[in-house]
Amino acid sequence: MKKILIANRGEIALRIIRACCDAGYVSVAIASEADAAGLHARAADEVHILKGTSPLDTYLNQQAVLDIAMKSGADAIHPGYGFLSENELFAAAVEAAGLIWIGPSAQAISMLGDKVAARRIAKKVGAPLLPSIDDGSLTVENARSFVVEHGLPAIIKAQNGGGGRGMRIVRDVLEVETQLAAAQREATLAFGRPECFIERYAEHARHVETQCLADSHGNVIVLSTRDCTLQRRQQKLVEEAPAPFLSEAQVSQLTVASIGILKEAGYCGAATVEFLVTPDGNIYFLEVNTRVQVEHPVTEEITGVDIIRQMFKIAEGERLDLNPPAICRHSIEFRINAEDPWSGFCPVPGKIRALHLPAGPGVRVDFGYAENDTIPPYYDSLIGKLIITGSDRSEAIARARRALAEFHAEGIKTIVPLHRAILERGEFIAATAEEFKVYTRWIDSELAGLSESARQIQDANDSPGLVSAEAAMNVDAIEEDALETPTYRAGIRAPLSGMIMDLCVSEGEWVKAGDVVAIMESMKMEQSILSDVSGVISKINVEKGAFIEMDADIMGVD
Repeated sequence: MKKILIANRGEIALRIIRACCDAGYVSVAIASEADAAGLHARAADEVHILKGTSPLDTYLNQQAVLDIAMKSGADAIHPGYGFLSENELFAAAVEAAGLIWIGPSAQAISMLGDKVAARRIAKKVGAPLLPSIDDGSLTVENARSFVVEHGLPAIIKAQNGGGGRGMRIVRDVLEVETQLAAAQREATLAFGRPECFIERYAEHARHVETQCLADSHGNVIVLSTRDCTLQRRQQKLVEEAPAPFLSEAQVSQLTVASIGILKEAGYCGAATVEFLVTPDGNIYFLEVNTRVQVEHPVTEEITGVDIIRQMFKIAEGERLDLNPPAICRHSIEFRINAEDPWSGFCPVPGKIRALHLPAGPGVRVDFGYAENDTIPPYYDSLIGKLIITGSDRSEAIARARRALAEFHAEGIKTIVPLHRAILERGEFIAATAEEFKVYTRWIDSELAGLSESARQIQDANDSPGLVSAEAAMNVDAIEEDALETPTYRAGIRAPLSGMIMDLCVSEGEWVKAGDVVAIMESMKMEQSILSDVSGVISKINVEKGAFIEMDADIMGVD
């Protein structure tokens, strides 16, 4: 390989560009029109613009990406995470075009990217599994029968893809139909396929995973464990390595299962094998991510292994010359999303008017944006990551408090106040396994308390990073007389910029206050739009599939 095209954007594209520079490869960036001046586009050796702004027109446009690869003279493609990274058809097309695919084979992606097929492999090698319906026969009727037989809660999951998309927890048998429909709708939007399966949901479980590397010579190693329990809506927010408070027997079970699954699949590349750990210590296989993970830096920090460069070597056919590395440090990653954590994690794209990033011992910053950059509304809300490392977990936590206190952004909201609040909670900063009480829905369950903790931190420290909502937005006021005067009694406006996924009402239809009238999708998150008043829908101003700006007039009620 001499010239690598990075089929991605944002912080992961920049991460791969830097690895190309370190390893002596020429980097080729692709950028949508919205990202034409983005940080990754500025950093690459060369950049090519994809026409359009939507993911489907740009980063998911397989032919356009391949055309640029051929035009630029690239001889390899690294897909990063998300977008086309787990698309077996794209992997096959890259190889058919005579290019090197820096990832697992299309066959391995097909086997393991499909959660149902992956479960079959896991079962074959003896990895423990939760009860499920995963044979492709899921219907509303047999899903209802499943929850009656196996109990509640249960979880419906998209068969393809990941990142928390297409997942719905069922806590009442009456919810089965609506939750299945929602999961299928989201799966179709995110992955192009509606297939879902259902399994028993392990309440109060931790999310633990292994970072693995596998070469074309049959060698598989586990670099480290990671804990990714702190999530919102099944999407990770805080990750750490090694996973704390696991016994040697548990680590051994995770390692043996991970190596067995990847060897059975004939895997080659970087992979993450994910598991649940229940409060009583039982371990259950979840899925395999056939790509580099967002949280890969924490493993790099505690092992000294550059995972991206190892992916380059594996793609070139080299044999892994690594032994499972000794681990003597602890690292915690905080995802920095452009979201308002106190308003349902509503995405808040916009211009970053000021940005001060932390530094000092143990601080690594992987950011995809810089000061004066604009965060577009078309893509994921992740803008960067803070990776904090210490000699042990307590030192990493202490450094994390300092680093998050140094963080300051204006013009956008971020979830940094939430992270600061988490670091004051005993359930997370615990020193023993008995005190470590977080679980995958802990943030969702404790959000009110975390909000109060954040307010107390703000009152005590008056930190510039915890400014009021109005100041944090730092947007120019809109003159009331500049808004178009509606001809109806009440207008329903968009709370954020995004795409209209579905219109749930028609003109002339009666709605009650609180009824869902539309569903939007912004920065990979689904948002229900509710009517504030009761009345008749007199005018609908948007169409399904349309992209609208925040505060756009969606429809009127009389």
